[in-house]
Amino acid sequence: MSETPEKRPRQRPPYQVVVDVLSREIEEGLHDESPFPSEAELCARFEMARMTIRRALEALRERGLITTRWGKGSTVVRPEERPAPNAAEPRPGEPGRGSDQASGS
Repeated sequence: MSETPEKRPRQRPPYQVVVDVLSREIEEGLHDESPFPSEAELCARFEMARMTIRRALEALRERGLITTRWGKGSTVVRPEERPAPNAAEPRPGEPGRGSDQASGS
């Protein structure tokens, strides 16, 4: 434990790795013609816990890339129905940004 916290490389959360891979696949149209993989299939593919996969799916829903219906699974949102990407939009979980800020009155 000789490394100080400043010198350790910063690792990305595991769910974010899944989000990045699936986002790229969705943008490339790989899931347009076939059903989107189930949680169980994604757990096996990425060798990650179900809660990690659920967090990744939540992030994809927040980005408007998929929709999920209970009992039916997830489907990819058609490209023309997706929200426009916005680089200024805060990432989920960033403190002090986004619509949940107090209005200052």
